[in-house]
Amino acid sequence: MQSYAFTWTSPDGQPRASAVAYDKPSADRRRTELEDAGCTDIQIVPVKPGELPQPRG
Repeated sequence: MQSYAFTWTSPDGQPRASAVAYDKPSADRRRTELEDAGCTDIQIVPVKPGELPQPRG
């Protein structure tokens, strides 16, 4: 099963990264939540077990 994480920029301009990995349906919901919260530069990142992305910037 493929897992996904996110990097994004919060509405206050801070670079952020997921602290958890998501399956595809959960990642789709999380993307919508981030968009609705006003986050920008949202990138979905395929990850391997035990791996998470670092915030960009």
